[in-house]
Amino acid sequence: MLGKKLVTAQKRGETRALCLGLGMVACSMMMYFFIGITIVPFYTKSVWTTETVCKVLKANIKDKVFCPNSEGSEDEEIFPYPCLQVWVNLTASGQEVMLYQTEDTLERNPKCSYVPDKLENSKEVKARIETIASNFKKYQTFPCYYDPGGTQTNVILSRLYPSKGLLFAFLWPTLMFTGGCLIIVLVKISQYVSVLSAWQ
Repeated sequence: MLGKKLVTAQKRGETRALCLGLGMVACSMMMYFFIGITIVPFYTKSVWTTETVCKVLKANIKDKVFCPNSEGSEDEEIFPYPCLQVWVNLTASGQEVMLYQTEDTLERNPKCSYVPDKLENSKEVKARIETIASNFKKYQTFPCYYDPGGTQTNVILSRLYPSKGLLFAFLWPTLMFTGGCLIIVLVKISQYVSVLSAWQ
């Protein structure tokens, strides 16, 4: 009687472990799919892939401009902010080009090097932009990214999705997939050993 209860408990434990392993594998597949349709297209679309050194030539704050209204957004999302323009000397080619914060900055407003997030306090926005401008004047040389193909003549300060960030995004689903597969393999080995012991 006790042996039957132990066998039943063992089978329940194996079933639960098997379900856990399959669930982890399924979740990791969903995470792979989500990353594949969100992060990977932005990574492959970016042409600023080569890192070089940029030297600041001038960093000026122009008159206030309006944040362009993106497609499908409401009018209330438009807000004025000082336009910071940073021109740098590209070490790779020696050209004088304009610097943007990220790829998204160029799409939101190609006239400005930095586009702030919408903030209710305009003084805070102005102070942040002035701080960024002073930092550029203080640190004249810094790494930046340019397009080796020449389709984009400007440069960006940092990529939205660098190679390390993409690898880090794939790390967690990979660990989950590996753990799920390991649980399934261990359950199958346990079942095989149990059947082999019973047969003997």
